[in-house]
Amino acid sequence: MYTYSDFDRAFLRNRVAKFRDQVSRRLSGALSEDEFKPLRLMNGLYLMLHAYMLRIAIPYGTLSSVQMRQLAMIADRWDKGYGHFTTRQNIQFNWPKLRDVPDILDALAKVDMHAIQSSGACIRNVTADHFAGAAADEVDDPRPTAELIRQWSTDHEEFAFLPRKFKVAVTGSEQDRAVTKMHDVGLKLVRDANGAPGYEVSVGGGLGRTPMIGRVLREFLPREDLLPYLESILQVYNLLGRRDNKYKARIKITVHEMGLEQLQALVEERLPHQRARFGGAEQKHLSALEQAFTAPAYVTRSSDDFQTALASNGAFRAFVDSNTAAHKNPDYAIVTVSLKSHGATPGDATSDQMRALADLAQSYSHDELRVSHEQNILLPHVHKSYLPTLYVALRNIGLATANIGQISDIIACPGMDYCDLATARSIPVAQQIATRFQALNLEQDIGPLKIKISGCINACGHHHVGHIGILGLQKAGIESYQITLGGDGTQHAAIGKPVGPGFSADQVLPAIERLIYTYLDLRQDPEEDFLAAIRRLGLTPFKAALYGPKEAANAA
Repeated sequence: MYTYSDFDRAFLRNRVAKFRDQVSRRLSGALSEDEFKPLRLMNGLYLMLHAYMLRIAIPYGTLSSVQMRQLAMIADRWDKGYGHFTTRQNIQFNWPKLRDVPDILDALAKVDMHAIQSSGACIRNVTADHFAGAAADEVDDPRPTAELIRQWSTDHEEFAFLPRKFKVAVTGSEQDRAVTKMHDVGLKLVRDANGAPGYEVSVGGGLGRTPMIGRVLREFLPREDLLPYLESILQVYNLLGRRDNKYKARIKITVHEMGLEQLQALVEERLPHQRARFGGAEQKHLSALEQAFTAPAYVTRSSDDFQTALASNGAFRAFVDSNTAAHKNPDYAIVTVSLKSHGATPGDATSDQMRALADLAQSYSHDELRVSHEQNILLPHVHKSYLPTLYVALRNIGLATANIGQISDIIACPGMDYCDLATARSIPVAQQIATRFQALNLEQDIGPLKIKISGCINACGHHHVGHIGILGLQKAGIESYQITLGGDGTQHAAIGKPVGPGFSADQVLPAIERLIYTYLDLRQDPEEDFLAAIRRLGLTPFKAALYGPKEAANAA
């Protein structure tokens, strides 16, 4: 993991001191809310439906046990004993008092954490593949690149007030677990024919009211050109991005309106100047960063107990099958801890759970945790011999739900329970779906299925790329839920297609049941998952299940 330098820590102390003064002036009335708003947003502080909300950055999703314990302490001391992990690999606290926020930021700074640029029209928290540095299918570890971008973008004066927010994601694997095609810029670490490292650069992805899939701007960008190239992209966007309409201000609209080729030409035109300006110093820094992300000191142990537990304990085998993934070290596993126990709020973790996870990371995962964009927590480096003991420990704290990638592993935004932008509730819908299919005992039979729920058109729940997407809206003052099918956030990125009129809140669960039973009836065999069936069959039989044969015939 990257450890903050003296410069980093001095920077954070100075930033907290400035915000403490700004908060003091707001509380005294010396600053109006309009004057204070841009200042608080630069420090991750929102004014939401019921209270302030503080969004804390977890760059590329990586946490130490010390940092996780500090988050637990903050939850207990200044919030209501829990936090909400988001699809941006952040954590949000929903109930801080304004007067306490500087103290919270000071507590974060003590463990090399902050809330800078987790809001505002700037370069946001850089996200990455949550399996980074551990994945068996990894070309290169994306975390040094993500850290380099974090440092370059933090308080970048030229890009502090962009037309709109700007999101960057990095992956080092062919399997895109970072949803890079749905970001303003997506980077995939690749190697050319000679084995030289570089990046495939995509631009113009994004969800919200105008969902678009990112397009490849450069098939191979040499590693040494990364920051000059990003600087060039941001300069073009800052100059030409729309500022007259916030709904058309993202770079995806710039790409759509001007064309990919013109954007590419403008970026390439600036590149030589930026290359000369950087002068290669950032490459030396990147090389130094790579030393901070070396593999842990792997242990050598017998895995006999693991094999015995697999053969004798069906619940443990189900957990291993669902919640572990292949590690680059064959004696190890990547463990995903579900924050989606049936009926729970997706992404929420109590302070006690955070502390317990920190202890488990320290004991079994080389002191490292990850936050996934799917709102779960990972232990990235677990020797297989530890898995039986780890499973029991997780079961004792209610975190051993074996449902990763299944119908109850739902992504959901906070919705109208917390968010002032939301037009419908998301959390109850997710809870109802999860508990219903647990009661039906169908999860294992259904197999891989990604349901994603957003409480408004801003799409924080990523509904556009759900195999089943659910979008909550208001129609005549009543919540209405629109269903989309066939979305995909992987390297085969696709935007889900709306199937027809929306459903009332009490109709959503029956509608999802009809979709699932239709899939189970029509799939070729148990190996054909839901998304594959949608692609083979098209939407017609699923529309018929939702609305009746007449609607399906009209749609066809």
